[in-house]
Amino acid sequence: MLKEFKEFAMRGSVVDLAVGLIIGAAFNRIVSSLVDDVVMPPVGMMLGGVDFESLFWTLGPGEFATLAAAREAGAATINYGLFLAAILDFVIVAFLLFLIVRRINRMRSEPEADTPNMKLCPQCLTPVPLAASRCSACTSPLTAPTAT
Repeated sequence: MLKEFKEFAMRGSVVDLAVGLIIGAAFNRIVSSLVDDVVMPPVGMMLGGVDFESLFWTLGPGEFATLAAAREAGAATINYGLFLAAILDFVIVAFLLFLIVRRINRMRSEPEADTPNMKLCPQCLTPVPLAASRCSACTSPLTAPTAT
């Protein structure tokens, strides 16, 4: 059983996943710092000097000037300012990942037909014979070649 686990753990996809998770965690810390330390202070200034960490509702009795004071007193709070920062954090990460995937997809080259009597399926880009009426890979209908 230990041997099987070692084989499983050393497969390329598992190692790649582990590396991806580590890089993702580091990337998350960078983006969180970007949101907390660079983006949120100017946004707070534009909204009249609002500190997003100080945006919270206290559940129950008591008034607290800061979230730290409420936590120290053991008060239950809804920290909507921190939630807004987390949403912005997520949007930035999602947008950056979109840009990366978009760039990778653009770098992929389109497959070319091997011979002059082949054409590419417009749906899946699989090479098919010119006379084919349906793609053999995705079964989408193909337009017949026009006689010139």
